[in-house]
Amino acid sequence: MSKLHTDREYENELNDLRSRLAMMAYEVQKMIQYAVLSLQKSDTKLAEEVILKDHEVNRHEVEMDDLCLVILARRQPLGADLRFVTIALKMVTDLERIGDLAVSIANRTLKLQKMPAIQIPGNILEMTHGVELMLQLAIESFLDADAVKAESVLEKDDRIDELYHQLFRTLLKEMARNESLIEPLVHIQSVAKWLERIGDHCTNLAELVVFMVRGENIRHMNHAKT
Repeated sequence: MSKLHTDREYENELNDLRSRLAMMAYEVQKMIQYAVLSLQKSDTKLAEEVILKDHEVNRHEVEMDDLCLVILARRQPLGADLRFVTIALKMVTDLERIGDLAVSIANRTLKLQKMPAIQIPGNILEMTHGVELMLQLAIESFLDADAVKAESVLEKDDRIDELYHQLFRTLLKEMARNESLIEPLVHIQSVAKWLERIGDHCTNLAELVVFMVRGENIRHMNHAKT
């Protein structure tokens, strides 16, 4: 086999990995959107579709893990290619966990059907739009090897945290005023917490991109501006 042919196969494998990661991220992003939409509209069918979608995301995770390991074993990449493959391997784990959190949100839709109807707080919707954007930017920054775009994800996480804490305080006050709504409001609080955790996973993705591009490990650092 010629070196040119081998190099072409290797490049195709890297492109395949890049495409698969982008597709997995897109599917996970839709799971977040539809899970919260099912909650907003009390749509149990849509919630069940999100839950079923998790099997496909899990399959993507297994296939991409296998692809990364094959590339590492057969091609023994170095430098930028090595960072790309190893970072992709880590990112797949975060994407799968985001999918799991979307499923948890969809499950709240099913549970709330048997409880008093409540309006979904605006903070939930803003958090949803926020984490969807964070995920989109994190994946774009990976595909474009853009550390600056990745850093913009870190900045957006502060707003998600702020919205969560605001909502948590509001829900506590509402529970104190109306005990009959305690159980459904606890479910809403759980949804907010899971959205906040999705934001954390998006932050993880962005931190991995910064490391891939700059070789700078910024995990566990305080990213807030002073």
